[in-house]
Amino acid sequence: MTEHPSSSAEQPAEQPAEQPAEQRPEASAARPSLTPPADAVPPVRHPEAPAPGELIEPHYEHCFGCGPTQPHGLHLVARAGAGVEVSAEFTVAAAHQGGPGLAHGGVLVTALDESLGTLNWLLHTASVTARLETDFRRPVPVGSTLYLRARADAVRGRKIYCSAEGRLDSPDGPVAVAARALFLQVTLDHFTTHGRPEEIKAALENPDLFKRARAFEVNP
Repeated sequence: MTEHPSSSAEQPAEQPAEQPAEQRPEASAARPSLTPPADAVPPVRHPEAPAPGELIEPHYEHCFGCGPTQPHGLHLVARAGAGVEVSAEFTVAAAHQGGPGLAHGGVLVTALDESLGTLNWLLHTASVTARLETDFRRPVPVGSTLYLRARADAVRGRKIYCSAEGRLDSPDGPVAVAARALFLQVTLDHFTTHGRPEEIKAALENPDLFKRARAFEVNP
C-alpha cells in the first residue's frame, strides 16, 4: 500500500541564507560559477567595435563554426548588435545530424559557443570558453535555420559572463536552445603554447596582416 503524507499542516523548514556566487557549491577552480559576483561590472562596448548591423567576418578560415573552407562546418554568419550583443544564424545541413533528420546536440552547442565567442569583436579582447551550460528545449530539424542572439552580461577582471539563445526558423521563433557561459580573457601565448605547431606557424606567417591578427582573436 502506498503511504500518503499526513494532511496536517507542517511548518516549512527555515531556508539558509543565499551564498555569494563565488561561494556556492557549483563554484570551484574546476567548475567556476556562471553567476556574476556582486562586484562584477557591466560590459563596455569598445569604441572601435563593428557598428550595429555590420557583418562580422569569419575570424579563421578553418574554424568549424564560421570558417568558409570547412566543408561540413556551420558557416555561421554573425552581425554586431546594439550594446554588447551579436546576432547570428546557421542552417542545419544533413552533415549536422545526430538522430535521423535532427541536428546533433553537440552541433547546437557549437553554434551557441561560436556566437558567444563573437562577442570578442565588440569588447576588443581575446577570450576562450571556460564553462558553458546548455538547455535543449526543442528538437531542431535538418533544413531549419537557427537564429542566435548572444550578449555579454557582466565582467569581473578577466572573466566575461555571457548568455545566448537560439530560436527556430525566425528571430522571433520558439527558443530551441539556450546557454549561459563564462569566458576567460587570454593572451596570444594561449594559442601558441597549446595549438598544433603546423597551424600556428601557418597562421603567424600569413602575409595578410589582417587575417593573421584575426586568427587569434576569437574563441578557438
